[in-house]
Amino acid sequence: MSSLWTTLRNNLRQYMILLALLAIIIAFQLMTNGTLLKPMNVSNLIFQNAYVVILAVGMLMCILTGGNIDLSVGSVVALIGACAGTFIISWGWNSHLSILLCLLIGLAIGAWQGFWIAYARIPAFIVTLSGMLVFRGLTLIVLGGLTLAPFPSDFLAYSTGYIPDLFPGMSLFGLRNSTSLLIGVLLAIIYCISQMRGWIWRKKKAYEVESPWVLLLKMVIVSAAVIWLFYTLGAYRGVPKVLIIVGIILIAYSYFTTHTVMGRHLYALGGNEKAARLSGVKTTQLLFLAYVNMAFLASIAGIVFTARLNSASPQAGQSFELDAIAACFIGGASAYGGIGTVGGTLIGAMIMGVLNNGMSIMGISSNVQQVVKGLVLLGAVAFDVLGKQRMQLRFLPFFGRRAPKPQESVKLEG
Repeated sequence: MSSLWTTLRNNLRQYMILLALLAIIIAFQLMTNGTLLKPMNVSNLIFQNAYVVILAVGMLMCILTGGNIDLSVGSVVALIGACAGTFIISWGWNSHLSILLCLLIGLAIGAWQGFWIAYARIPAFIVTLSGMLVFRGLTLIVLGGLTLAPFPSDFLAYSTGYIPDLFPGMSLFGLRNSTSLLIGVLLAIIYCISQMRGWIWRKKKAYEVESPWVLLLKMVIVSAAVIWLFYTLGAYRGVPKVLIIVGIILIAYSYFTTHTVMGRHLYALGGNEKAARLSGVKTTQLLFLAYVNMAFLASIAGIVFTARLNSASPQAGQSFELDAIAACFIGGASAYGGIGTVGGTLIGAMIMGVLNNGMSIMGISSNVQQVVKGLVLLGAVAFDVLGKQRMQLRFLPFFGRRAPKPQESVKLEG
């Protein structure tokens, strides 16, 4: 029990975010009379928020460098969609070649912004604000103010539709797509094996590890959630293809930030850039690569979003940057940089997605939705800032004891 309490105390912020997500889901499930977690709506949630998760992962890499953000990602999404529409619909180019060209354009955009931020040392806010205006203008120029549609099926195949049922005659538990449940069980097994291997490896290296009971509890909860998700998807039409793209990105960047030297250097850069540079970290190159990576993921999000709409619109990508930034900060990223996880960012994106979807089901106007999301974002960042200042707040006793004031001195006896 003491080990469980210690683990909860050391990871208080992460667990509070997760508990907040569960509370929001339960609340909307009750207020929508069970509509929120219906199989069709769960599938829609994945399609509606896939691009937010992709953008949020890239935004996290920028925030880790020192609290920097990228305001241009929404415009980049629109520009990539406009390029894809022009290449495929207007010019009749091959869809696969067009997607590759769009990704290269995204890399070029990232290199352009990364140069001014990392090498010219212009503040990221100014550079990306400029990019937001420039790329939005280029989108209007490329499309000529028109919307291009529809796209061919080979373009839509990457991120729309569902994985077909490989065992149509099986019908496990009456599911329409039994393959979905099998995928969920397989992923749960892989997760448990990876957690146990990691725990054994850390214990052999004499690192601090949680108790076996805490590890078992975590594996049971996560595995049950994964199996439930894929069971629910199987009750509708199966696993959305876009979930594969999102899953690959989440796994790849989670591994990058936790198991690679460059990933740890990224945290060091955000923690103290001068100290990291004196320690041999190539801070300028890391900052440059963070924005190249952000534009690359924005181009992927642009392709995903364009395929979902089946059209290239000059209005696409509006406020996407705000959703991505909010997902990162709600998920535990620090406004000062150097702190944040891919898992936390996923939870933050899920909170934003459930809020949007739940309030839409209830018929709440978009104006009120903006107010609610703004207050949630402010609360998440305030929680982080006040926590770092270690202020004495009676309603947040876990911040610790009050720090002594500068004028206070210790009186010595005798």
